[in-house]
Amino acid sequence: MGNHALDVNPPFGADIHITTRGSDWLWTVFSLFTLATILFLAHSFVKLPSERLFHYIDISILLLASITYFTYASDLGYVGIGVEFFRSNHKVRGATRQIFYVHHIYWVLSTPLLLLNVLLTAALPWTHVFFVILVSLVATVSFLVGALISSTYKWGFFVFGLAALGYIAYTLVIPGRKHAAFLGTDVARAYNVAALLLIFAGFLYPIAWGVSEGGNVISPDSEAVFYGILDLLVAFGVCGWTIWAHHDIDPSRLNLRLRSYDEDIPGAKGHVEKPRPAANV
Repeated sequence: MGNHALDVNPPFGADIHITTRGSDWLWTVFSLFTLATILFLAHSFVKLPSERLFHYIDISILLLASITYFTYASDLGYVGIGVEFFRSNHKVRGATRQIFYVHHIYWVLSTPLLLLNVLLTAALPWTHVFFVILVSLVATVSFLVGALISSTYKWGFFVFGLAALGYIAYTLVIPGRKHAAFLGTDVARAYNVAALLLIFAGFLYPIAWGVSEGGNVISPDSEAVFYGILDLLVAFGVCGWTIWAHHDIDPSRLNLRLRSYDEDIPGAKGHVEKPRPAANV
């Protein structure tokens, strides 16, 4: 049974669009993300409910990616936008190009979760974490808005996004590393690898944006491959590493242990204070 996504959902309103080959690749990425979501969900039961914070974050990222790539592969969630640069190459020849806003929505939702994964590992203060998440929204929304603009003004939003990514990279390299190092070598190692993956990918995404939605240099199929590899690298790399690296790290060291429903809360009604052992004389 072949792939009939483009027959059912033809690319109306876009001269430059994905082909069945691109859709086939996107279905592969969707399958990988869906399988990973199921595996991470099953693995979460290995941990106590009070120690599943990173599982919940990672499962959310993978689930969002699965839904996004299902939509992407189905040739849905896009809009045709006029290109700024007209190319002679037949793969990118035309006046309008498919812009998959659903993919940008995924980044708007998943980037804060990826940063939570990393910054919580370093036990960065919540005020700083909140601000970095806000900056990440500036970055992802800027790239989304820029992609939906056909004129040269799109590059202004591109610069806004780059500036926001620069601040995020600074936070990961300077304050984040200092906080993680203070918590021990195991926490520092867990943090450094995840942060390095985020920084590496964070500077490849703007390149992908520049040659696809921005500059109309590569075809939508090549764009799908570029973004698909990056999304797999980030999601599998950061999420997989986080789960593995935190296997022997007590969440209470990071002030992240969650209370179970059957645990007493000190000071709450009905709480019984356990007797303290007698002091040795």
